[in-house]
Amino acid sequence: MTDEARPGTPAATSGTGGGRYSVPVHGTWEPRPAARWEDAFLSGNGTHGAMVFGDPDDDRVIVNHHRLVRPNGSAGARPPELADRLADVQDRLLAGDVTAGEDFTDGRPLLWVQPFHPAFQVRLRRPSREPGEYRREADFTTGVVRSVCGGRRSEVFVSRADDVIAQYVTAPGPTAEVTLDHRLPGAPADLAVEHGAVPVPEGALLTLCARYPGSDLAYTGTTLLLTDGAVRPGLPGVRVEGARSMLLLTRVRRHPGDPDVLAELRALRGLLSRAGRTAEGAEHAHARLLARHTALHRAAYLRVTLDLGADPAERALPGSELVGRPRSPALLERLFAAGRHHLLSASGTLPPRLTGLWTGDWDTAWSGAFTTDANLNLQTASAAAAALPEVTEAHAALVHGQLPHWRDNARAVFGTRGVLAPAHTDGESGHVYHFSRAYPLHVWSAGADWLLKPLVDHDETHGVRDPRLAAALAETARFYEDFLTRTDEEGHLVIVPSYSPENRPANASWVTANAAMDLSAARHALRTAAARCPGPDAERWRALADRLPPHRVNAEGALAEWARPGLLDNYDHRHLSHLYGVWPLDEINPYDTPRLAEAARRALELRGAENDSAHGHLHHALIAARLRDAGRVTDALGKVLAGDFFHVSLMSGHYPGRHVYNADAAHTLPAVLIEALIQSTPRRLVLFPARPAGLPCGELRGVRTRFGATADLVWTPEGASAVLRPDRSCHVELVTPSGTAPLSLDAGEHRVLTLGPP
Repeated sequence: MTDEARPGTPAATSGTGGGRYSVPVHGTWEPRPAARWEDAFLSGNGTHGAMVFGDPDDDRVIVNHHRLVRPNGSAGARPPELADRLADVQDRLLAGDVTAGEDFTDGRPLLWVQPFHPAFQVRLRRPSREPGEYRREADFTTGVVRSVCGGRRSEVFVSRADDVIAQYVTAPGPTAEVTLDHRLPGAPADLAVEHGAVPVPEGALLTLCARYPGSDLAYTGTTLLLTDGAVRPGLPGVRVEGARSMLLLTRVRRHPGDPDVLAELRALRGLLSRAGRTAEGAEHAHARLLARHTALHRAAYLRVTLDLGADPAERALPGSELVGRPRSPALLERLFAAGRHHLLSASGTLPPRLTGLWTGDWDTAWSGAFTTDANLNLQTASAAAAALPEVTEAHAALVHGQLPHWRDNARAVFGTRGVLAPAHTDGESGHVYHFSRAYPLHVWSAGADWLLKPLVDHDETHGVRDPRLAAALAETARFYEDFLTRTDEEGHLVIVPSYSPENRPANASWVTANAAMDLSAARHALRTAAARCPGPDAERWRALADRLPPHRVNAEGALAEWARPGLLDNYDHRHLSHLYGVWPLDEINPYDTPRLAEAARRALELRGAENDSAHGHLHHALIAARLRDAGRVTDALGKVLAGDFFHVSLMSGHYPGRHVYNADAAHTLPAVLIEALIQSTPRRLVLFPARPAGLPCGELRGVRTRFGATADLVWTPEGASAVLRPDRSCHVELVTPSGTAPLSLDAGEHRVLTLGPP
């Protein structure tokens, strides 16, 4: 490993903005404050999030919390009661009525889930000084966002250990005003806001309580200010005079009724040591809190690293310049690092939303929800291989917390036992109520298997069997036992009604029969449940899976999106739901099912990009990597890198031109690079299946495999090597560019593989 790639070692120096600074390998920087909230640098602990502007004269930190969703009337919404009409719609669809599913609804209008929103911004305003040398940087190894201007310094991090947003400011100037300001874009005019600012021995306590219109719910922000300066309250904030330093500790809670401010004050004080409670102890308290946080964040972040041998001069560029060099390995290095940091930082209480854990606008696109029919699984795709169990644990918290609602959905829509997952959720309700004629998401039966698959990967990777997962898989199998009652002319079971998110056949309506995704999900769910739950149920579930029809190859040689004969493919669409069997499942692959793999490759070749959404391009890349198609991986990555998708913050946009703040590209890109370099199943290891063009050398270290080994890869134009460190003994098939061979691994014994050119 070179000095440039060694974690924590400066890669280069830069004179941009004046002077020479160390450029962290695992971080990014800018010579100017953020002018837009989209460009604010990000920190988070999976519950609280912070967006840091870094303006030395008006230092703003937007506070976010995963649980902040605005009441919109949907909190009590229930799934549609349609079970008594199921037989009729099945009869009509099987009889050839291609529009029969359009009235399989209770007639309700489209109802959005409760929208995610920001809390407020902590503002620290100071008299302007002569402009000095300025730098703003984010250190991904610690989660610290730092801005320096002359003698002024501000450091912000969100503690994974203590669940608090900490901002430490030195040389704040002769006077400084500190306020909690709710006035952010889109904030409701009738939001009832109450401010509080009172002196306390440490300095001051600031509060902001915002009550939602027409609701008993509110959220309260509490900031404990420690300072050695004189504090003068003056609503809505405080004025601090003569301070040498300040430490601001901030939390936010969503709650019914009135806030318990004294309890919040006691909780914040509990974070401080006795020394930290004095004004002179702000520096000590900050250092102690940072050390506790860093021990957790750094260890998780550094488990996997990527070095592509980039030019040190390009590594030294600010992010705003580097994103304009789409062919630079330095850009891929930094986006891999940023995506990994942002994904970890957004995962805790819940997994990442469409916007991760951050937004600066109350009018968040698509409610800032969890879209579970594609986006959530794409964003978390690297969790198992990239050694981020924190992400999978957050995903599991969402799933297991909503299983009772999933049971309600199955009973109401289909009259079955078991579970039916929603395609949209705000993190509170798991009920299916967001659907319409053009988006009949209530009949999407593949959702439970799709959302449980990352948990299966986690168990395989770590060699564990979570009993909660086994129980959820069994419920999914019971759903199919009750639901799969119709057969076709050949005796195969028919999945009807069926839906391929979010597409429709070229010659039929959205609700159809035998969508390829539904077939793959049913087979996988039944067989996986049988493997995890041995006994008489298991035999019945395997037999049911065997009765499902095979995938269909259409007249163009492509794997059909609907296996039902007569349904024509609609190729120009952003989703690739029908290729679920390729990624993330192992149902279709070039080794065991070469004919179907070729049909899947043809389907990928024919697929259009529709509206150029980032998730569509990177989903395409993940599937291409599984099909060993390096050219398509390179092309899909190139479209995202050259499409102006990345903000200065290295968070991404949903569309080209940084349109619509969205975490899909930022969080999914690391998974694409890993899948292109190494893939695994419990019985197979594939090295360098689809290495993108323009990356002649590199090192990928710390990747976890699903057979229980950690892998380090190194490659150059002359050759490649892999070091495997197995936790358990196993026998796998090794696939490399030069061929296939058996491989035996013994627990605790490292194995070095020397390969030819990758």
